[in-house]
Amino acid sequence: MGLFDALHLTGNPTAVDWEMTPEYTFGTFESWGGRERVRSSKERIYYFFIDAWGKEPKLCLMERGIKYARVVAEILAPPELLRRCVAGQGKVAYFERTHAIDEELKQWLIDNVMSSADNSKVVPVASEDRSDRLGSAGLPGLDEPLPAGLAPVQLPDSPAELTEEEADRLIRELGLLDHERNPAGGFNAFLVDNGDGLTVTDKVSGLTWQRGGLDIMSSRMLRKAVEELNREGFAGHSDWRLPTLAEALSLMQPEMNAKGQHIHPAFSSDQPFIFVDAVRKPGGQWFVDFKHGRAYWASGTIPGGFGRLCRKA
Repeated sequence: MGLFDALHLTGNPTAVDWEMTPEYTFGTFESWGGRERVRSSKERIYYFFIDAWGKEPKLCLMERGIKYARVVAEILAPPELLRRCVAGQGKVAYFERTHAIDEELKQWLIDNVMSSADNSKVVPVASEDRSDRLGSAGLPGLDEPLPAGLAPVQLPDSPAELTEEEADRLIRELGLLDHERNPAGGFNAFLVDNGDGLTVTDKVSGLTWQRGGLDIMSSRMLRKAVEELNREGFAGHSDWRLPTLAEALSLMQPEMNAKGQHIHPAFSSDQPFIFVDAVRKPGGQWFVDFKHGRAYWASGTIPGGFGRLCRKA
């Protein structure tokens, strides 16, 4: 019995993509990259990677597709192999804690896992509905006054075209928190619950925000979805829009919440990185990533991000 038979995966896949890495998945599933574009939302790719976010690194098998990603198994590899692979990555940025396997681990997997009759090293991860069903926001009510020491702040609210240097300068000049560009920054938002289960308002920026958001999609499809929400009058309003880069970063928090994101837990974790109303010069689309705590750019022309809309309160 092989690895895939032991996991009872739908469609009974038979192969691992040994060339796929956490880095390549961005180009394959979320932006234009050097690999052939995925042709169907039903396609699934399987690859091994190391999860180094915990105290000890773990070897995992990922099942990946457009709008779909889940770890299907942990592989109990020798800890010294995992540590050597992580050490071989050299110095990495704060937000880079998932790594490609090296040749030593690949050979160990081929010899001990891929076709072995002994599946004791394969620990399946149960499939579950991981959507974030929002409950109470855990915030003060709408009538709560702005605390002493806080005052309303006007953030840039117009669509922008920004080079990387201009985005860096904007973030630093406004003192916004970006864990890569300006880790000492921070915006003192004061969120209150609007009582509708759908939205919260920041009394400092003057913005009302969706607590949830829009599913992963391209920039063009996202704007169509915004138009549809406004026609429907989401939460009683018809002036919802994409946030600017500054507005989206005003929600960034220094510590990761229990859902694994740098944002108040009143917001859904189903939108880990969101489009903002800014394009990159000379090409690309700006996003804000609450999982890794930073702004970044990528293509917005294929399924590449989520949406969280705002409006003036």
